[in-house]
Amino acid sequence: MTQVRRRSGIAGCAAVAAALLLASCTSNAHEGKAASRTPSTGPSRSATAAQANEKRLTDRAQAALTAVHSGGMVEAGAERVTDGIHTEPHLTTDKTYHLSLVCYGSGSARLTFKPASAGTAATVPCDQSVVQQRITAQMPLRVDLDAAPGATGVVAWQIDAMRS
Repeated sequence: MTQVRRRSGIAGCAAVAAALLLASCTSNAHEGKAASRTPSTGPSRSATAAQANEKRLTDRAQAALTAVHSGGMVEAGAERVTDGIHTEPHLTTDKTYHLSLVCYGSGSARLTFKPASAGTAATVPCDQSVVQQRITAQMPLRVDLDAAPGATGVVAWQIDAMRS
């Protein structure tokens, strides 16, 4: 019988010790108040909503480009306007291509080429308008689109080979 009482006493002490350890792990160092913690089990609702909105804008921008598609697609993409476009497409020198861009959001972005003679620098408004122009491939060619201060949204772009 003493063995049973000892085991009960040890079990009771273990339970009290476990409760004290749990309480000390969850208490705040300031006046013994429970710690307030934000669970980090997933993205916040605002981040999830922003991602859903970005996906919706990307889908709409890409659909707008599909509507104006002309020729064989060489290169395309979609980016946050704040990230911009910075590409060096591999095109056939002295061949003419068709560049289409559309920005869904607010503000605008500036389109430039290196060398500058490959295309015409332009402002791309983030108002769902499709901006198009012909470009002449020169090697190396760099196409850049940089957001104006405060611009937000998504820009989709596509380079098509002109049909002969």
